[in-house]
Amino acid sequence: MAKKLFSDEERKQIVAAIRTAENQTSGEIQVHIENHCRGDVLDRAAEVFETLKMYQTAQRNGVLFYLAVSDHKFAILGDAGINRVVPTNFWESIKDHMTARFRLGEFTLGLIDGIHRAGEQLATHFPHQGDEDENELSDEISFGA
Repeated sequence: MAKKLFSDEERKQIVAAIRTAENQTSGEIQVHIENHCRGDVLDRAAEVFETLKMYQTAQRNGVLFYLAVSDHKFAILGDAGINRVVPTNFWESIKDHMTARFRLGEFTLGLIDGIHRAGEQLATHFPHQGDEDENELSDEISFGA
């Protein structure tokens, strides 16, 4: 079910949103989708964050969008660098916007909206470094079981 949530075209739109956001920032955004969340959603997102080695960005400014499709759970997890500079309720604010879209069945638009909002904050605090900026993490959506 996780791989079927988004069509090929929708996946391309999501990856394009990641690339657009990352063209404005040295930060990194990844999306991981799986069917079920084992345990607490934030704990599982942290496991995925670790598995994807998102903590290895130079400025610790990676952001993970984690979705567990069958369980209707999702989390947004920022690394230490971005968490130091965003407002306390920032991730919850993005989640609220995404949840509103998800409730309307607008999963692609909800995820893209969340990516853009995260990208704006990343760009504010971690601007793109021009030719020296390196894409440290894959922009492709990853899938779990």
